[in-house]
Order: sequence, then structure tokens, then C-alpha cells
Amino acid sequence: MAKEVSFPKEKIKILLLEGIHQSAVNEFHKKDYVSIDRHKGAMSEEELLACIENYHVIGLRSKTNLTAPVLEKAKKLMTIGCFCIGTNQVDLKKATELGIPVFNSPYSNTRSVAELIIGNSIMLLRGIPFKNKYMHEGNWQKTANNSYELRGKTIGIIGYGHIGTQVSVLAESMGLKVIYYDIEPKLPLGNASVVDTMEELLQKSDIVTLHVPATPQTKDMFGEKEFAQMKEGAVFQNLARGNVVDIMALADALKSGKVSGAAVDVFPKEPKQNGPGFESELVGLDNVILTPHIGGSTQEAQENIGGEVAVKLTGFLDNGSTLGSKTVPEISLSVQQNTRRVLHIHHNVPGVLTEINSMLSKHNVNILGQYLKTNETIGYVVLDVDANADLDLIEDLKKVNHTLKTRILY
Repeated sequence: MAKEVSFPKEKIKILLLEGIHQSAVNEFHKKDYVSIDRHKGAMSEEELLACIENYHVIGLRSKTNLTAPVLEKAKKLMTIGCFCIGTNQVDLKKATELGIPVFNSPYSNTRSVAELIIGNSIMLLRGIPFKNKYMHEGNWQKTANNSYELRGKTIGIIGYGHIGTQVSVLAESMGLKVIYYDIEPKLPLGNASVVDTMEELLQKSDIVTLHVPATPQTKDMFGEKEFAQMKEGAVFQNLARGNVVDIMALADALKSGKVSGAAVDVFPKEPKQNGPGFESELVGLDNVILTPHIGGSTQEAQENIGGEVAVKLTGFLDNGSTLGSKTVPEISLSVQQNTRRVLHIHHNVPGVLTEINSMLSKHNVNILGQYLKTNETIGYVVLDVDANADLDLIEDLKKVNHTLKTRILY
């Protein structure tokens, strides 16, 4: 029998943007969430400001930006789902200040990205980009010059995280020697070897591939100096983040022949919608594979991402679990029987928990379980109390000093 909830599921309005996969909708329906609005495209800030106050949950991918003004207006917003690996499109500082959990899917598309890296490596070492161009121009150029197998070559992976390690496994199975560099100690998989410096990696690698996050430290981390350190005629790939590579420096290295070929999937400036409008110094170079930020865009990845993020969102909505949240402290919870569950998100200052407990005492409520987690900005407390506790308790909890959000879940 379904638990009585303080806010019926059919009244929770969900907005899904940018063609989020049907698997997300299926997961919401499975958990009895039925009020779902879907849009194929992204929304501008102006469009969001016009509608966001109507929704309790929003799901988006990489083209919609949830800015501070949008979040400020989203008075009903309970949680946010980024159906992609990153959360750069959300003002996380503001979401944290407002006590809104933000979830994403950091690992669901790792296989898709890794496969494209291997595919690009084959195409670049065989010189396929310019051979393909010649064929489309009606030219027949059958030659083995500057055409090489993967087997026996060295691939250098910069950033040995989830995608980097997946590339490592696939590369080794193709007969490549794998070396990697990471700023943090990482255990190698298979026969991969760690190198002490990025310079050493660049000097030894026939293929260089980047798998680093977008941080202040990685911005423009790869430029003229790094291309100069690469082996003569090596190939280069960036399927990580657009702002980690100096594109002009890459174009110069390609034109000079220092880098024999490149595959780039991410760019410092990317169009907000499909169609004309893409510009780059790499356009027109016949030794470059350009793809429109689709490294993780396979049907399998989108299906996995849809299900994973929807599970996290419904986990918070159903039982208060914040495992995987980028803003609210992480608490993993199970559903408890014969209790009422109280969620309270507040500024992380002394005395809040004492005041909460005082309110519970005022209402003669017995605490059966209590969970508290804090970060630098906010605290999150979950209380399991007597099943017969008065729902009016919520009004007093809202009056607790420094409260951001509170709810009697069931």
C-alpha cells in the first residue's frame, strides 16, 4: 500500500528539456510521477523565467543554462537533473545557497567516448580525413604513404579517470602500448604505465588524448608549448572540454605538420542549437576530424543517462536520498515503515539542529531516526518520527532560523 505523502505525486510538475531519453520518462512513470512536460530543444533564460516557477523538477542536458535569476524565481523547485556528465550549465553556487539538490550522470557515457577515441585513432593514423576529402572531390589516391596500424603504437592518456581508464582498456586490446599522466595517483589497468610528467608523455606518444575536467587549472592547459613537446607527426584528440586547448595553437601545429592529424569534439564556443553558426580555426583543415560534441551521444549512453539521473531524482523525491548530489550534502537513505520522514535543508550555522529538536518537542514528537550531513554552506537533516506526528509540524519547522527548504515527505 502506498504511503500517505504530504504532497501528492500527481501534483509534482516535471519539465524535461533537450530531448531527454524516454528511459527517464519511463522511470518517472514507474514511480507514479505523471505530470511531465517535454521539450525537444533547449530554453533560453527568458523562456525559463516565464515558466520555471510552475515546476518542481527540471531536467536538462548541456545547452540550457540555469542561471542565478532563473533559480531565484524557481520558488517551487525541489531538485535539478543534469542528464549529462557535467553540471557547468547550472549555477551551482546559487543552487547550493537555495538548498536545491543537483544530480548528474558522470559515468554513463564513458564507453561511448572511449569507442570514439579508438575509432578516431584508426582514422587519423590511416590518414582517412584527407583521403575521404579527395574521394569526394573525384580524386583517386591509393597509397600506403603515411598510413599506419594502431598495433605497436603508444597512446598517451592525459587524465586517467573513468573515461581515461576505459580508453586504456580498449587501446590495450587493440595492441597499443598505453601510458598515462594524472595529477593524482591512479592505479594502472592492465599493462598501462604511469609517467611522471606530461612532457614525458608527449615525447613518447604517437597518439595524445585529453580526458580532464574543466577547472581553472585546466583552462588552456594545452597550447603552443605542449604541441612543441609532442613527437613529430603524432596525432592529437580532445573529447574532454573545449576550454582546455588553445585552438589557434592546435591549428598552427596541424598546418606545420608537427601534428599530423587531430580529432576535436569540444570547442571553446559552441552553438546553442543545431544548424549553421559553427566557427573555428580548424574548419577546412583536411587532417582534422570535427564532431559536434557527440562523444557521449549514442542511444545506449542516452538511455543509460536517462535512467540513472531519473533514479537519483526520484530517490530524493521519494525518500530524501541525496547520494550523488553536487550541492546538498550526500545522504543515502532507505524507506522506513511506520514513520513520518521530515527533510530540512538549512544554512550551516550553529544551533539549527537544537531549534529543530525544540520544535519536535513542542509537538510531542518522538524521534526514531536522525541523519545529519553538512558542507561548508548548508546542512541537511533527515528525521524519522512517529507515524502519527501532526502534519502541522511543518509550519513551525519553516520558522526555524536559517531554514532554506523543509518538507514532511510522508
